[in-house]
Amino acid sequence: MARKLFVAGNWKMNSSMAFATELASALNEKLGKVTEVDLAVCPPFVYLPAVCGALADSEIDVGAQNMYYESSGAYTGEISGEMLKDVGCRFVILGHSERRHVMGESDELINRKVLKALADGLDVILCVGELLEEREADQTMEVVARQVKVGLEGIGTECGDGSALADRLTLAYEPVWAIGTGKTASPAQAQQVHADIRQLLAGIYDQSVADAIRIQYGGSVKASNAAELLGQADVDGALVGGASLKADDFAGIVQAVIK
Repeated sequence: MARKLFVAGNWKMNSSMAFATELASALNEKLGKVTEVDLAVCPPFVYLPAVCGALADSEIDVGAQNMYYESSGAYTGEISGEMLKDVGCRFVILGHSERRHVMGESDELINRKVLKALADGLDVILCVGELLEEREADQTMEVVARQVKVGLEGIGTECGDGSALADRLTLAYEPVWAIGTGKTASPAQAQQVHADIRQLLAGIYDQSVADAIRIQYGGSVKASNAAELLGQADVDGALVGGASLKADDFAGIVQAVIK
């Protein structure tokens, strides 16, 4: 099944107001009219309004890097889905490995966030992936399957507003050992895990839903390896970290997969 590729940039805790605005403007100039591939960038919370403004007339969507599972209340330091929508966000990244392994977020907590984000009308990029020691112990799919199953607990094929889950949910397979390390899963390794995730989704839902959900790869993606990685049958895009902080590098990835 042909799925439109989706390339998103995760800026993590980087940039300043000037840098974020300049980068967004440069991406608008280079990629703002691209329609062959769906595009998004996810800056830090405090720069979301500026980035949304700089990309308002472009084809590039804006997402956040996290959110909380309540709408409002005494949750100091947290951000709600309604707040994200209020400043122009369409997407939110949930379950990133740094949230799981640095901030200690559990599968159950991430599930609550996914449920709330979808209910709030935000599209979700749900990240899954194994640590190096888990891969070396042959536990990759055991770990990934748990993260997918718990992350999607209680979520049906349609969202509360009647939209199809496959239109609102993207999975991102990010082997933790390949994030920011310069190491990259080989195209064959990425394809195998992506195919296994799609088979898992078919068991949770059905084959048509599994075929429609996009599964990104994340982990040291760059222009030189993007075409081969994203050319695999079950790799439907990329969640890009460091390379998304330079307009030329991010544009290079996009141009590589368009060609």
